[in-house]
Amino acid sequence: MLLDRAIAALGGAFACAFVLGAAPVAAPAQDAPIVLAPHRAVYDLALAYTRGNSPVEAVRGRILYDFDGNACSGYSLEFRQVSELDNGEGKVSTSDLRSTTWEGSDAKSFTFKSQNFLDDNLIDSVDGRAEHGAEVTAVDLRKPQRKKLRLEPQVVFPTEHMVRAIAAARAGKTILSFPVYDGSDTGDKVFNTLTVIGRKIAPGARVPDDAAGKEPKLAAVPRWPVTISYFAKDKNSDSGEQTPDYALSFELYENGISRALMLDYNDFVVSGKLTSLELKPVKPCR
Repeated sequence: MLLDRAIAALGGAFACAFVLGAAPVAAPAQDAPIVLAPHRAVYDLALAYTRGNSPVEAVRGRILYDFDGNACSGYSLEFRQVSELDNGEGKVSTSDLRSTTWEGSDAKSFTFKSQNFLDDNLIDSVDGRAEHGAEVTAVDLRKPQRKKLRLEPQVVFPTEHMVRAIAAARAGKTILSFPVYDGSDTGDKVFNTLTVIGRKIAPGARVPDDAAGKEPKLAAVPRWPVTISYFAKDKNSDSGEQTPDYALSFELYENGISRALMLDYNDFVVSGKLTSLELKPVKPCR
């Protein structure tokens, strides 16, 4: 069940960390609006390495990521990840995670729905909605069971998380820390996140060998190495230094497109190579 737990978490993490966009021809000024444009991306997954006595021998899979919307109508995401885990003893498990989300452009509304299948059997189903208020973030869960949650108003939704990361990178900041709610797992979990932003990679430097490197519209856009660590908020934070539940590393372009994924589950790490990138027309606000 190790990879199944990790994959269930990955859906929320990926949606949180990769609200992507297509690029303008030239990089915008630091104070220009952040534009997230529609696109469709495919990432091929493989086992990068293991630590300790990890039972994982091989990981194979693919992520399909379809992002749409604009700063007026909000942002929608259709996400699917199919992964195979091989434990090296003749046991191969297949996990199929499917999710759809929508987030208002004002970062106040968030709807989410997901299903997680293990070997074609449905094991998790989540459906809900969250709304920011002045004093509380209200969550209305319909699945896996009816439940209403009252979260702190400082909670950030996935698209807003990425917008803040891009803004911080532009401003030369290196650290961000705040709680994130993405509707993952059973829909009732909040993660404390630590986002670390590395040194800017100038346009034209270290040209990627994947689909991003073949896209002319990215040639003039800078990018940054980013690592986001996720800590379950319900764990005891007074027990000393915490180990994250998982961490996600990637290179983030100024327009939001990401490449070179590394998904770290502590005892094993999965790489995700961007093998296909389709930029959609940007829908102007009316």
